[in-house]
Amino acid sequence: MWTSFFFLLHMVTALALAMRVLVRPRMEPSVRVAWIMVIHVVPVAGIVAYLLFGEIRMNRADVQRMADVRDRLTGLSLPSPERILDPPDFERPIIAANAAVGGLPALGGNRVDLLEEADTAIDRLVEAINGARDHVHILFYIWLSDQSGGKVAEAVRRAAARGVDCRIIVDAVGSRLLVRSPYWAQMKGAGADCVTAFPWSLPIVSFLYRRLDLRNHRKILVVDNRVAFTGSRNCSDMAFATKPRFAPWVDVLFRVEGPIVRQLQTVFLADWMSYTGHDLGGMLQLVHAVEQPGVPAQVVATGPDRRAGSISDCLTGMLHTARERVVITTPYYVPDAALDAAIRAAARRGVDVTMILPARNDSLIVGATSQGFYYGLLSAGVRLMLFQPGLLHAKIMTVDGRMAMVGSANLDRRSFELNYEVNMAIFDDPLVAEIDARQSTYVERAHEITLDEVRGWSILRILRNNLFALASPLL
Repeated sequence: MWTSFFFLLHMVTALALAMRVLVRPRMEPSVRVAWIMVIHVVPVAGIVAYLLFGEIRMNRADVQRMADVRDRLTGLSLPSPERILDPPDFERPIIAANAAVGGLPALGGNRVDLLEEADTAIDRLVEAINGARDHVHILFYIWLSDQSGGKVAEAVRRAAARGVDCRIIVDAVGSRLLVRSPYWAQMKGAGADCVTAFPWSLPIVSFLYRRLDLRNHRKILVVDNRVAFTGSRNCSDMAFATKPRFAPWVDVLFRVEGPIVRQLQTVFLADWMSYTGHDLGGMLQLVHAVEQPGVPAQVVATGPDRRAGSISDCLTGMLHTARERVVITTPYYVPDAALDAAIRAAARRGVDVTMILPARNDSLIVGATSQGFYYGLLSAGVRLMLFQPGLLHAKIMTVDGRMAMVGSANLDRRSFELNYEVNMAIFDDPLVAEIDARQSTYVERAHEITLDEVRGWSILRILRNNLFALASPLL
């Protein structure tokens, strides 16, 4: 009798959840199909999986507070019309798409430096913090208590001790080791304000109003409204102590001066005010151009509380404008249908498309899922390069040597739908050429995989990869 009761209960629950999947707004058809299959094919676990991860669930009050903060800060950060970039025609739709997603315009007058690949790049952050006179704002997904992370923590402690206002945000999961380390206590003891994003204090209670896997994946450092840093690099050594067997972790990091600093400050303050409730809108001072015409750039910040699209929309728009060459670097390739189709369409119409991914991935599931897309990409004519010496963690797309998108967002659904990300669009031929030159060094350290190699994979490997690729809408 009990067996029949639980079977009936399972069937009714599965049917109810399937109906819920069908009526949920803003869910792609492929995602609906995948979840309905999981709910009905995987007994009990499929239902639990959907309840935990099937919906982007956030407290409505929190979402409204974030929206109010973001709208206020965006309004304060918008420059007068004469300061907004007047781009050439081919850039206009891209800039408009970025503004529709992130809410910020493209601005000229910036100096943007691509920093070295080595651990010495962290010294530039330390140098900026050492020179701080008013404030230091830092946001990292992962901040480790290794040599590089320790250098930055010590610089923050010294700055706070001499009276500089230091505000630190780290992701509660990504930077959990730092939070438990002496560095965290030392920074707080010196006077730095330190908060964690999305803490798991009471997971069972948190589950009732928020998905437990929402993460702040951004990487931002702003000093005195004067200089900022952003990119794909976390605050850690390239040796990456938590996953050393995949080292070195290869990233890009940019040093920025000019009006774009104000946009990065806007993103940081929006997070800070949302997490703490402290109104710091008055800190959004006007940042003047440092070079004329300088580097035109545009910050694009995304997150699950926004419903204005994702970074995938921006990248897809860039791909549709491509005429000659596209180079893409990403550690994780689990795209939505639109982005994957845009990459393959660009290659089919004769654009030289090169994608660079790590040969070994720190996530077995994501790595196998990415491989499930190889056949389609190679069949379309995409040149696929697998980076050999370590984990290539940079996130870059360049188009025709004219524009680039760099930042924290991977080419996966987690970055598109769940993570808080910050990217920077760049519209400057010399700087894009420098970024392409960096990507060329990745190609030099990579093995090109061919369609014949993929066809030669074992049946078991193909089944594994394609099975995970079927589940890619859920990853």
